Amino acid sequence: MAASLTTQPPNDRVSFKTWIGVWGTVLGAFMAVLDIQITNSSLKDIQAALGATLEEGSWISTAYLVAEIVVIPLTGWLSQVFSVRRYILVNATLFILFSMLCASAWSLPSMIVFRALQGFTGGILIPMAFTVLLTTLPPAKQPIGMALFAITATFAPSIGPTFGGWLTENFSWHYVFYINLIPGLLLLAAVWYAIEPKPMQLHLLKEGDWGGIIAMAIGLGSLQIVLEEGSRKDWFGSALIVRLTAIAVIFLAIFFWIELTRKKPFINLRLMTQRNFGLSSVINVTLGLGLYGSVYIMPLYLSQIQGYNAMQIGEVLMWVGFPQLLIIPFVPKLMQKIDVRLLIAVGISLFAISCLMNSTLTNQTGLDQLRWSQLVRAMGQPLIMVPLSSVATAGLPASQAGSASGLFNMMRNLGGSIGIAAIATLLTNRQQFHSNRLGEAVSIYSPATQERLQQMTQYFVSQGADLATAQQQAIETMSNIVRREAYVMAFNDCFYFIACALLLSGITVLFLKKVKATGSAAVH
Repeated sequence: MAASLTTQPPNDRVSFKTWIGVWGTVLGAFMAVLDIQITNSSLKDIQAALGATLEEGSWISTAYLVAEIVVIPLTGWLSQVFSVRRYILVNATLFILFSMLCASAWSLPSMIVFRALQGFTGGILIPMAFTVLLTTLPPAKQPIGMALFAITATFAPSIGPTFGGWLTENFSWHYVFYINLIPGLLLLAAVWYAIEPKPMQLHLLKEGDWGGIIAMAIGLGSLQIVLEEGSRKDWFGSALIVRLTAIAVIFLAIFFWIELTRKKPFINLRLMTQRNFGLSSVINVTLGLGLYGSVYIMPLYLSQIQGYNAMQIGEVLMWVGFPQLLIIPFVPKLMQKIDVRLLIAVGISLFAISCLMNSTLTNQTGLDQLRWSQLVRAMGQPLIMVPLSSVATAGLPASQAGSASGLFNMMRNLGGSIGIAAIATLLTNRQQFHSNRLGEAVSIYSPATQERLQQMTQYFVSQGADLATAQQQAIETMSNIVRREAYVMAFNDCFYFIACALLLSGITVLFLKKVKATGSAAVH
């Protein structure tokens, strides 16, 4: 049996200093995940301030995501080169600096550059938190660490757009970036105090897998841009998307070939062949699809159909965010009493059920109706994230902590990008489909349609319009109703798609090997 992911002796006691280090790095991961979504509610204000169009402004989010997904797989190797403590401190300092520069951006190009640098430095905070809890906590305490980490993975995406919208409405969009200052300083203090300094191993740079790193950066970066911008640019109708897709396929193929044939790869892709880690990564991709897909589609429905502002959308999302803070602390205890595979299956089922509940939306569905589906989702998400992390890392050697952390977190982020791209495309296509079908049913030659148009015409005449104007207003109103209903049906299809994806990934749970309650080793 391989050694567990821990450098601690078998003693289960953890010092206060160690917990400070874990808390500090988890806070850093929370900031980094929060910043993925926090600008979404503020994009219109940022675009207006920088004189950017809607399409140009989309690069403010894309730049961050591309840089983040490229750096995540590198963190395991770079933390060995520069030491965990130094690597976190330098990048956290730069993350704070680039956050302040984002708030001071004077043009769209400067904002995009600063957002990319913010993503490149903030991206390391996510896998490094995972690595620190795996290498400093004993097996018996790792589920508690995983529970803390789950808050960053499930809670942060839920409140990101809401928090950003609240800051923008009550202060200004600049505070979306200024907000990183205080938690950033707390992170620096915690890591400085609690993480033991170790010597750098700069000689590893000479032995570096530079071919694999360059191929990965070009391939993953191109893939991320394709996923983020594809739906906006009509996918393969755009020459840019075609070229980037070709580049992604070629360089990712080179990356896989180098990593699987090189004696000392910068990231160990062979971990994916290990049963529990590989299967857990598949579930993690779908979890990312569900997490980020839901956070993308729900605010869109609420703003487009119900006309909710950022604060009202926040009241809806609050019911999936804050209940998790109450549920997550109990998950480690449940893991001691219940098979973790069963917990994952229950969590996936609850998440899927919440999406199915949301697949019956009408133009009247608002906070009161959505509260229950949000609560069901809040109960399900923690039951997936914490046990899944334990199953994935069970029995892996300590030397593989960096690779395992980088791969596992990259899979969830990649799943989120795939999910948002798929849902954006599905929404557009299904809206057109339903609009055509409804348009056929609501024919102007239909007696029912004619009667309804006549009623609307009479209403507008009663409001002071002349007959010709009233007739035109009635036709426009009918057209708007058809368009609205087509969008509602398309939103329902999107939630149904997420539910099906989650349920399909649940089949994978049947093939996971059982692990001990501590998550320390597989049971044979």
